Order: sequence, then C-alpha cells, then structure tokens
Amino acid sequence: MKIKRIEALAVSLPMAKPLKMSFEEVKSAENVLVRLETDDGVAGWGGAAAAPTMTGETVASMAAAIRYLAPKLEGMALDDIAAVMVRAGNYLYGNNSAKSVIEIALHDALGRAQGKPVHDLLGGKRRDRTAILRMVGTGNGDTADVEDALRAKAEGHVAYKIKVGVADPLADAGRTRKICEALTGGNGNGLLICADANQGWTPDQAITYVRAVEDTRLTFFEQPVAGHDVEGMAKVARASRIPIGCDEGLHSLDDLRRHHEAGAAGGFSLKTIKLGGMKPVMDAGLLCEKLGMKVNLASKMAETGINTAALLHLAAALPAVDWGVGFSSQYLTDDILKTSPSFANGHVPVPAGPGLGIEVDEAKVRRYAREI
Repeated sequence: MKIKRIEALAVSLPMAKPLKMSFEEVKSAENVLVRLETDDGVAGWGGAAAAPTMTGETVASMAAAIRYLAPKLEGMALDDIAAVMVRAGNYLYGNNSAKSVIEIALHDALGRAQGKPVHDLLGGKRRDRTAILRMVGTGNGDTADVEDALRAKAEGHVAYKIKVGVADPLADAGRTRKICEALTGGNGNGLLICADANQGWTPDQAITYVRAVEDTRLTFFEQPVAGHDVEGMAKVARASRIPIGCDEGLHSLDDLRRHHEAGAAGGFSLKTIKLGGMKPVMDAGLLCEKLGMKVNLASKMAETGINTAALLHLAAALPAVDWGVGFSSQYLTDDILKTSPSFANGHVPVPAGPGLGIEVDEAKVRRYAREI
C-alpha cells in the first residue's frame, strides 16, 4: 500500500476562554491538519497547533512545509513510516511541527489499513486510561484560581498544573501555596500538583519562587527559565528541593541528554510538535526510562481532538507518565471530531478501534477552514 496524497488544511477553532501564559495569550485554536490518503482509499489524519514561541513555526509555515514535502513523499510505502520520515528530513531540515502532522497521519492510516490501534504500532498498550493534567490559572486572582481548582477536584481531577511566571515570583508563590493548601487540605493523598513558568523568569527569580514553595506539595516545577539556558536551569535545579522539568528546552534527544548531564532537569515534557511525531516521543520516553528521568506528556495549548487521540495512544504505550498527561482539546467550544473524547471524572479513556480510533467530521473541517 502506497501513499497517494498528502493534503494540508488549516483550521481556526473557537475556545471556551482565552488562556494566558507568560509570553502569549491564546484566544483561538490555530491548527494545521493533514489528510493522508493511500492508493487503496484508506485515509489518515494528523494535526498540530501553531506554536511560534516554542517551535518557530506558524500555521502558514507548517502548511508550506507540508506542501513542499508532499510530492516527495507521495508514492512511498505506507508501512515504512521510518523511511518516509527519513526522506522528509533529507529534503527539509527542522520544521518538526509540520513533520509531526504528517507522521501522526501516517500512523493513523497504517493502523486503519492493518486493523490495529496506533498504540499497538508503538509497542503495545500498558494502560487503558489516563488522568487529565488540569490547568489552573484563570488570570482573575488567587481566590478565582482556588475556586477553580476546588471545582476541578470535585469533578474528579487528581492532577493539576498551576500557570505561573506572569507575576512577581513571590506573588505567584503565594498563589501557588493557596492552591496547594486548598487541594491537599483534608484528603489530598495521591494528587499530582505542578507549576509551569513557561520560561517566564530569570534563574534568580525562579530560585526565589522555588524557595518560597519548597514546603508545598508541588511534584515538579516546569521550565522556569529560557529554553536555551541549560546552565540557568541547572542553577535553579541545584537550589530547589522540587524537581525541575524541561519543556521548551527539549527539541531532540540530544537536548534531553544535555539537560541530564548538566543536572538541569529531573524530567521532561514530551510533545509531538517539538520532537517530530509519535515515534520520536516514544524514543524520548524510552530514553527517560533508561536515564531514570520522569515523563510529562502534553499537547500544545489549543490542539484538536486528533492530537488528544494521538496523545492517548502515546500515554497507553509509554513505559511511564509519572508527571501526568496534559490535553487541550477540552478547552475548545467545538472540535472537528464526530465524537469527542470523554473528559469525565478527571480521566479520559484510550480510544478503541483501528488507527487513532477517531472519526474526523470533514464538514466541520470545512466550516472552520482558514485561508493560508
């Protein structure tokens, strides 16, 4: 079976509310999709959100890269995804987000063609469902964030990510402390609570924060400083009793090894858009297991249900996801799937069925399509 056509599509989806991070405010879900068709008529889908502050890629650049690669990959064998992606790398350096869209679509199509779920293509299923790493950060002050966290706990959530890095470190530390105390007061056993600064601070500011929250129940503190500043990360890690996680600083297995050797991180946030697809995420997860590092698995903010499904298959297959799994399609007011994943009781099940186990609503794709 061969790849007949690779088509790039762009969509802009409505979100329930804007999500503010240290360097940007996400108001809509800007995504690039791939519809990949084989010569036997099997179709597979992939997707990625634009993340210019993380990967340097925009909707326009991802679509251009996919359209550049498409004629070079069409005609290749579907069942040799590694060869397809090597060819993509030979023709185009970098552009990992664009490549991840193609790679996810390849896995979806191959799974459908073989009648297998994608997690079987990745090595087999280890878990049937995963807890949702619920974001806490309304932007409306300490009280609103505490109330939001308690509502989430009442709904069955057991994992939380507190967004920090926008305010003064001590102010964010005070808000973090209030949220942790509210969540862990009474029955807080078994909760995972982390904080994420999204590169928002200098090393000294980050150290001020970690020292102010070191006696809280934070499991880890993600990307306190600029992604390129490995020594800054190591400085914070040496001063912190809370393990430090690397996100924006991880774009390859070499980055992972570099942080490990420098003592700059205790674990990593793995994303398909940074590493180039599902198989590279699996490779990074296996390396983390070998090195004794923790794994957080995450979507980019404001991705579609295609990416949620891909993340669920990765969560099912990875050796461990001790630092939780963060999804983002639940923050959309409408998705492009005929049936969206169930985000009930703080957990979401791995989709059943071949490929990613989803059905894309092509009428919705057309409805939310945007010009490139």
